Amino acid sequence: MFDLNRYLKERAELVQNALERAVAAGEGADARLFDAMRYSLLGGGKRLRPILALAACEAVGGALEAALGLACAVEMIHTYSLIHDDLPCMDNDDLRHGRPTNHKVYGDAIATLAGDALVTDAFKILARSALDGVAVQRVLATVAELSEAAGSGGMVGGQVIDILSERKRLGLDELKLLHSKKTGAMFRASILGGARLGGASDAELEALDAYAHALGLAFQVVDDILDIEATTEQMGKRTGKDEAAGKNTFPALMGLEESHGFARELERRAHDALAGFGARAQALRQIATFVVERGR
Repeated sequence: MFDLNRYLKERAELVQNALERAVAAGEGADARLFDAMRYSLLGGGKRLRPILALAACEAVGGALEAALGLACAVEMIHTYSLIHDDLPCMDNDDLRHGRPTNHKVYGDAIATLAGDALVTDAFKILARSALDGVAVQRVLATVAELSEAAGSGGMVGGQVIDILSERKRLGLDELKLLHSKKTGAMFRASILGGARLGGASDAELEALDAYAHALGLAFQVVDDILDIEATTEQMGKRTGKDEAAGKNTFPALMGLEESHGFARELERRAHDALAGFGARAQALRQIATFVVERGR
């Protein structure tokens, strides 16, 4: 039987080792910058996005090495977003993965620059995939897709909508759009990029796009639930902050019970999207269930 816990542990170790090589410790005047980058990048987390990139590559029969550069890139971009989200000008958080946030250790200026460096260096790591034998056109398409997902059309744009929507009431379609950008876009880029670099066909990419949409939305729904039901100790970050900030969440709009049901429906959609894949997609199937079961 497929052992998801073992799979997640092995892939997380693979990503961790690659990240160690991608962002080496620095020397000289900029050593503190590299310390700050590594503090957040190597300091914990589920590594879900890079694991999804690797799992999607495997699901279409690709070699893990083809998607490893992308796996590093998406984790570097995710880490940059967390560093910046935690800053006093944003969410003003002092705890991340059970440790003080980056700006609490290194100060606002170095934390900001560490995030800037991570998002910039991420594309260097991904572009170098073409030097490792991955088809240049597939790498270029993945770079363009990841840029869209991380930038104004995706994560950054979604964050702006989120900020400007505080204390305002959004409808369900508006909330879905917000999170398709803020959260879902990076899930989609991870999954589609990993599959593309693994040699996916157009039909496989279309099916995985549906899977990614359902999974990304499910992740956000469950995150909103956990902000209410979980403790700070369980999450390794401050909980209860969404309601305090007047943020739009699925439980606030739908209620907790309906949000749990919506998450289960999204899990079903994710599984249905993988119906045409065989045993190689078992990791993707079980990750969808894992994401939703966090909130049960």
